[in-house]
Amino acid sequence: MFISLFNYFSKQSSIPLSQEDIQLIQKAFVPKQFKKRQFLLREGEVCKYISFIVKGAVRQYTVDDKGNQHVLNLGIENWWTSDRESYHKLTPSIYNIDAWEETEVLMLPKTEGWYDKVNAIPAFCELRKKLDDAHHMAMQRRLHSSINYTAEYRYDELIQNYPDFLQRFPQHIIASYLGITKETLSRIRNQALKK
Repeated sequence: MFISLFNYFSKQSSIPLSQEDIQLIQKAFVPKQFKKRQFLLREGEVCKYISFIVKGAVRQYTVDDKGNQHVLNLGIENWWTSDRESYHKLTPSIYNIDAWEETEVLMLPKTEGWYDKVNAIPAFCELRKKLDDAHHMAMQRRLHSSINYTAEYRYDELIQNYPDFLQRFPQHIIASYLGITKETLSRIRNQALKK
């Protein structure tokens, strides 16, 4: 499982991991497997882990008063998942995170200072800064698109940026992620096929 994480580090960070760094990462991260629909985090729990997805797919979502699910994030291999606010502030999460497929993750716990120890690794620190910037830019683009562009444009943007999502998640989850109804997504897909 750790090979995926170490390969990810070597691709994403310009700073190589030392042997001590590798040993610390192997001590800090907890390997865990989740069955489809099993929760990594439930609304109301404090998020105790940041998880690196080795294999599988997850979704992060809220449920409104009417029982409707609103998907905030999707994640697949080599992505990270967590409720960062809950993780860092130790407050109850407003999100659910569940496995959409059989999923294997490496979980970095907040307890016992593991996050701070790993964050002191130069390669991880560089990686975290890159991820923070990339996440911030992606969220800005997504918010801008949801305010300014049509559902068709947002769907096309999803195809260009995250084509794997369309193969890994069903239409109702993709529709929720785009902030549209299943019917609207079906219409957009049918129009795209006619073109």
